[in-house]
Amino acid sequence: MKLSDPIKISYRTLTASKLRFFLTVLGVVIGVASVILVMAIGASAQKLVLSQIENVGSNLVAILPGASEEKGPPASALGIVTTSLTYDDLKALRERRNVPHLDAVSGYVTGTGTTEFQSTSLESSFQGVSPDLIQIENIRIASGRFFFPEEEMDLSRVMVLGATQAKELFANRNPIGETVTLKKIPFKVIGVLEERGSSGFSNPDVLLYVPLGTAQKLLLGINYLNSARAKIDDAINIERSVADINILLRKRHDMKDNEESDFSVRSTAAALDILTTITDVLKYFLLAIASISLLVGGVGIMNSMLISVSQRVREVGLRKAVGAQKIHIIAQFLIEASFITIAGGIIGILFGVLVAYLVSLILISLEYDWQFLVPLSSLLIGFSVSFIIGIVFGLYPAIKASRISPMEALRYE
Repeated sequence: MKLSDPIKISYRTLTASKLRFFLTVLGVVIGVASVILVMAIGASAQKLVLSQIENVGSNLVAILPGASEEKGPPASALGIVTTSLTYDDLKALRERRNVPHLDAVSGYVTGTGTTEFQSTSLESSFQGVSPDLIQIENIRIASGRFFFPEEEMDLSRVMVLGATQAKELFANRNPIGETVTLKKIPFKVIGVLEERGSSGFSNPDVLLYVPLGTAQKLLLGINYLNSARAKIDDAINIERSVADINILLRKRHDMKDNEESDFSVRSTAAALDILTTITDVLKYFLLAIASISLLVGGVGIMNSMLISVSQRVREVGLRKAVGAQKIHIIAQFLIEASFITIAGGIIGILFGVLVAYLVSLILISLEYDWQFLVPLSSLLIGFSVSFIIGIVFGLYPAIKASRISPMEALRYE
């Protein structure tokens, strides 16, 4: 027997029952496409989040309330409210002798509320921030001004609008000097920011900005900070500044030497490492779920091959009667199973890449800075796993076929 003979026999057998062949291949196509889609979208989402953080700057340090593991997120990042960071901490950080390389620092508190101007009413997200926010986040003013230092905590009822908020509230009207209400409290609009675009999965253009103290006391009724962010004069001074901030805050919070800090200080580089770890875990978790569909496709292959064995008892018996060995029968059925999975793998890869591309077009049209990425590893994994599944799930039917004897074939009706 020539090497190509089993391939020809397998092709004729599979194409003789086109519907069964199609349904069996479809299971593999869905499984492989799911793997490609999860890995492609996961890689693009990870790139989006990390690039947005990198664009903010490499010389920033985030200070978050709550303790955390060295490589894990602090409790506040998981939505747990902690009150260990206050405005007095912020004032201490601004003293040059405490953190010599700190150029600017801003506290952050966030909330939501109804914003109204004349007949227009919007559900808005707002941030209470410090005047240093402009320097820290490299924000540009489109019109008007940002907050003065004395407005940070004097309960000034002034507001700066993100670009989208300004358009939605005032359409083509100049908002500077107008009065809007947020949570029924009147605010005078003093500035509008230039459009910044989406950042990760958030959009700063839809935010309202009010002075830090005003947001704490008038809008939220709290006396703590959700977070703070500091800008260091040079990236080479990040490590020393992180150490200075840790020493200062531990001293201010009366923490003993062996006591765990009730805050977390992270540089941009450390935040990138943590985010990479978290997104990798999520990506591989989703990949594991998508792989279940590949196993289902493998079960479909086994079922199809077992049916094929039961229908071809006479053929197998005749081949053995004319001298075919067990290994020849096993090889033929494994080739058939591999043919199904290879065909399904190739179609699944093409389908998965196509869907990932369509998803990228949709997200780009929604103004996300989305990149269409298909990792080479996803193609290799999708193809190789589908091939292995064909071998594994085709092995039992192949062995069962190889045990058919010529006598059994003669008795078969």
